[in-house]
Amino acid sequence: MTMGRLTGLRSVELGVVDVPASVRFYTEVWGLAPVARTEQAVYLRGTAAHHHILALHRRPKAELLGITLAAKGRGDVDELHAAVKRSGVAGDAPITIAEPGGGYGFTFQDPEGRIIRVVADDAQHADAAPAADRPHHLAHVVLNSAAVAEARAFFVEVLGFRLTDQTRMMDFITCNDHHHNVAFVHGGAATLNHIAFEMLDLESVMRGAGRMRDHGYPIEWGVGRHGPGNNVFAYFVGPEEFVIEYTAEVQRIDEHYRVGRPEDWQWPPGRIDHWGISGPPSERMKAAQQKIRFAAAIVRPGE
Repeated sequence: MTMGRLTGLRSVELGVVDVPASVRFYTEVWGLAPVARTEQAVYLRGTAAHHHILALHRRPKAELLGITLAAKGRGDVDELHAAVKRSGVAGDAPITIAEPGGGYGFTFQDPEGRIIRVVADDAQHADAAPAADRPHHLAHVVLNSAAVAEARAFFVEVLGFRLTDQTRMMDFITCNDHHHNVAFVHGGAATLNHIAFEMLDLESVMRGAGRMRDHGYPIEWGVGRHGPGNNVFAYFVGPEEFVIEYTAEVQRIDEHYRVGRPEDWQWPPGRIDHWGISGPPSERMKAAQQKIRFAAAIVRPGE
């Protein structure tokens, strides 16, 4: 076990066909801020300290290039690399990272082909402070899996996550005090289900959802409050069919949290969240949640 070496999600790296259009959306509508550019990519920050939480890389098709996890320090990166290697998974050796944000880390593909990077000592912003209506940091990434038990076991036994809840459809895991940083959905290929950005509060989720509607992006599911995690949610389909979520009030947990089981999350007929005011996810959103695949191989800076 490598428990305690990770502190949470750092960023998600997306491949997009139209970088300028995606940058306009994520800055002018979604609420992130540009922090760095290269010839092939643009890096966007939230209001938290991480150098960036979203990177948009020019690619021939929309795809998920990677998920970056934050480690406590260089020694933790080395220990996690050793654990990944012992598991039989191949990946790059830890190096000093030569792209915006810098740091020290390594990249690998998990048994289902997900591209994961572990980074420490990357740049941090000194002006971090939550702001109304703007995403603060990444709350979680939800991934589809054809083998949820195996996917969960790798993250728990190799990377040091722990299980927090199970429903009939999903397993939730965390590496810090947030209820979940990653979740796996049963069924289908190893694709992206959605990316959640944490907002300051319920008011910010509502105002962000209104801003999205003003710009022609309807709410595809929500506004509501989930069972596991107890978080407020509003889901959208963004440019190039990435499913994105504004969320807030994610439950904080400690070592005494009791792992929930499917029987703990039963809703009355016609209801799929605590409030019961929203209908089910749209058909458009459900289709988009199956579309985005991971890149076939690790994509390195400059490629």
